[in-house]
Amino acid sequence: MSNDFYITSILPHSGIIIKICRAYTDSEEDFEDFYQEACLQIWKSRSSFQEKSKWSTWVYRITLNVCLTLTKKNKRKHLNSDHFLEPSEGNKAFENEHLNLLYDAIKRLSEVDRAIILLHLEENPYKEIAAIIGTRANNIAVRINRIKKQLKVLLDGKIN
Repeated sequence: MSNDFYITSILPHSGIIIKICRAYTDSEEDFEDFYQEACLQIWKSRSSFQEKSKWSTWVYRITLNVCLTLTKKNKRKHLNSDHFLEPSEGNKAFENEHLNLLYDAIKRLSEVDRAIILLHLEENPYKEIAAIIGTRANNIAVRINRIKKQLKVLLDGKIN
């Protein structure tokens, strides 16, 4: 991957890549693997971008697909494991207790709801979220309200 491509096409969208990867991982090591794989897949698929959507939407879709694929692979690999890995101490993304609680709550959502709330937190309009998810904008509004209520219940119970 060229440095120019990373600086111009990935770095401006690194915030959403980080948020998505963080929402699908439980350790710094997994986070770094997911982030690196997402960047690699964005670079590999750049020639198939047809400009039917915004570049940021394309980046989001690829990152989400990478995270879902790696999550499924990890689930198969750790099928008999009953515990979550504790976050490593070196990464600041894992140090904020309130942020960790929020991510723990988000991880308990279904894969689709997780994707919807992450897009909403990035302040994407309902129409764009609907295009990414493959549904209608009014459906997104209803789902976001339900997701918020579900997150509130989880956070009020401190993710028990």
